[in-house]
Amino acid sequence: MELVFASAVGVLTAAGVYLLLRSRSFDMILGLTLLSYATNLLIFSAGRLRVGAPPVLRDGAAATLAQHVDPLPQALVLTAIVIAFAMTAVTIVIAMRSRSDNRSDHVDAGDEDAT
Repeated sequence: MELVFASAVGVLTAAGVYLLLRSRSFDMILGLTLLSYATNLLIFSAGRLRVGAPPVLRDGAAATLAQHVDPLPQALVLTAIVIAFAMTAVTIVIAMRSRSDNRSDHVDAGDEDAT
């Protein structure tokens, strides 16, 4: 399970960085989204990857503490999902405004003739 998560984080990070280095607004937005997914998976994997383990301890279950999952990374991932959604929405609005003002989808949409 750890190999699958590590591979997924690596692939998402590599694809996100590649898309961030492109010169189009839409590619950059997709790159930021993929990087946020990779970050969420990385935070989620910090809470021990156990299949079928309950996330919260019950009374008298202190002896089996090593078999349970840490709930804090799960809460952090839920918060990160909301923040990433808001960040994506703001980035899309800024990209749409930049496209309408500059009549170009390029990130560096300045006049090339002026330089």
